[in-house]
This record gives sequence, structure tokens and C-alpha cells, in this order.
Amino acid sequence: MQRTIFLVDMNAFFISCELTRNPGLAEEPAAVAGDSLKRTGIILAANYPARKHGVRTAMVVHEAIKCCPNLKLFPPDHHFYATKSTEVMKILSCYTPVVEQNSIDEAWLDMTGCESLFGEPLASSQRIMNHILNDLGLWCSIGISDNKFLAKMASDMKKPLGITQLWKVDVPLKLWPLPILSMQGIGNQTAKKLHDLGIETIGDLARYPDDLLTLKLGKAGAELHNLANGIDSSPVVPHSANEMKSIGRSVTLPEDISDLESAKMVLLELADEVSMVARQFEKRGRTVQITLKYSNFEVITRQATISSTNLSKQIMSAGIQLLKQHWNPARPVRLLGISLSNFNKTSNLDQLSLFGLPETDHESPKEAKLDQVMDEIRNKYGSAKINRAILLNHPKTKD
Repeated sequence: MQRTIFLVDMNAFFISCELTRNPGLAEEPAAVAGDSLKRTGIILAANYPARKHGVRTAMVVHEAIKCCPNLKLFPPDHHFYATKSTEVMKILSCYTPVVEQNSIDEAWLDMTGCESLFGEPLASSQRIMNHILNDLGLWCSIGISDNKFLAKMASDMKKPLGITQLWKVDVPLKLWPLPILSMQGIGNQTAKKLHDLGIETIGDLARYPDDLLTLKLGKAGAELHNLANGIDSSPVVPHSANEMKSIGRSVTLPEDISDLESAKMVLLELADEVSMVARQFEKRGRTVQITLKYSNFEVITRQATISSTNLSKQIMSAGIQLLKQHWNPARPVRLLGISLSNFNKTSNLDQLSLFGLPETDHESPKEAKLDQVMDEIRNKYGSAKINRAILLNHPKTKD
């Protein structure tokens, strides 16, 4: 199976975070800068209207003011940016448990095998982009490839709000003409050494004899040669020991709803997707949590502890009970979400049923077998080919 790797890169992250709490400035030039009130320090992030005036990251503030006299400056609020980063990573973990955060504003996702859940790479990347934009008001660009290096290079090719595919077959046409300094992993000093060897573009590096490159630059030379040829076997490695803390799905509704029955149908669909992902990655959870965002943007979460499970019926039932207990028809809801967490260790110690599926607590072998068959059909033919009867007349929700 071909790997599918995404690199999600948040666009102008610091200043974009500031604009979420100052939306009226979205079309005005603005930047985050150290010691901005004293006009000393440097620009940490500039929005796109400011960049059109020549304002750039790392520019000294007084020079930025010369370029753009009406530049709005914000002092850095790193706690706020970290909170927003956590929210972004939480959304990304809804699509795959294998998320490697590379910095506060970007992460790799291993989306291999997720096509049956979220569609082909272009469709699922657009879904992720819309999810982040609709829920957090933040922009991102996404690079798609079969390895981390090419996904990272692709993410830089179209900004803002760009989605770019760069597969190994595309390397000669899309990657090789680029200047060597644009290649990830190459700074000014390395670029100077490569220029001294007559290497001006990534293509020059790819075609340069690898033994001579190793002789000149050592082990780094061989690594750069591989990357220039689109070769990168490094895995997407979550930084935490337990790579997945929760599996969740949420949706911003096309219009606010006050009807409990309509909310139930949405939550049932989301719970079905959560349970399928949990089974895909052999995770069983004991905590089901629902999220409600009201029309005034207030958010509440409510959770319940259940017997360890990844079965659709159990997760659906817990979610619906929580929804009934906390539904207020006088408060219209604009977003609904559900998640499964508090995972067991690997299920090696679970007793096996006649169907080869682990039984825990009150799980029914019949329900487990039903979920298994549905998963097999969806994985082979797509999610739309089979659904639960209760959801057949319910239109598919969109992120």
C-alpha cells in the first residue's frame, strides 16, 4: 500500500491567532512583534496584507514601519498561541492517530489507509482545511506526498490556503527546477558549499554523483542527495509514548439546531465514524465525551465512563444519553462533537470470542461481528456502500 503523508502548515500562525480575537483587522496590515510598543525587536509574524507592503518575518520593527506606516502591531502572547496550537492538533487527531507535531504551527499526518473514512487525499485535505477554518478561524496549507520530505516541500508551494500534491513521480518536473536554498534542510552555509560545487538547483543536487557529494559533505551529503531525488523513508512518529490520547469527530452544522432528534442523528453518525477509527487502530476506550457549541459560541463538554469498548452501538448509546441529559431546546447548537478516550493497553490479554474478536465487559459477540463485517465492506468499497438503518434517511454531515 502506498503511504499517504500530509504536512499541515498553519499560515502566518501567530498573527492569525491574534486576528481570531480581532477579526475586524483581517484586511488590514498587522504583525506580531517583540517590544512592539517601543518599536524595537523584530517581526515574529506578519499577515498577508502586511506582506504585500514588504513586511517580513525577522525584519526589525522600525524597518517594517517604514515599509508600512499603518502597520498594526501586537505583542506576542505565547500562551494563547500554544492554546490554539493544541486546538489545531486536536482537530488533526480526528483524522488519524499518527500525528507528529514538528513545531507549534505544523505537523505531519500519516493518512495511509484512511481513504475509506475521509476520501482520497485531495478530498480529505480539503476537509481538514475547512474543519480548521470553520472551527478555529485559522488558515493552513497542506502538502500531500508519500513521504515526509516531499509533503513538507509541497506545503510551501502554495500559500495561503493551498493544497499541493508532490509525489515521487512529480519530482523532476516540480522539485528539480527550484533553487537549492529553497530545499528543506539547507541553510545559507550549506547552500554556499553546494554553490562552490556548481550546484544551483535541487535538480543539480539530485544529479550530482553521490559518492563525490559524500566525500565533500560527509554523511549529510548522502542524505541530501536522497532527499533531492525524493527519497525519504522516515516514519511519522508521534512524540508521546502513547501516540493516541483520544479519537474524536465534530461538525459545524450548516445552520443552528434546537431540535433534539436532529441532534441525535448527527451525533449517531459522528459516533459511528469514531468507533470505526477506534477499531482500525485497535483502540478501546472507557470515556465517551460530547461537545456542544451554542449559537453564542459558548462551548460545553460532558462525559461518561463506560465499559471498555470500540463498538458502534456502545459509543452511540453513551453519546445519546449524554445528549438527552444536557440538551436545552432554548439554546440553539452550531457544533456537535463526540470522542472516545481513556484507552486500554493493547488487547492481547482480552479473551477471544468465537469470531476472533476480543470480548470485554458486556460487549456482544453479535455486535462485534456486525461491526467487523461493516468495516470490511467499507474498507473495500467505501463508506457510502453500507450504513445503519437509522442513518439512511439522514443526509451526510459536512465539516
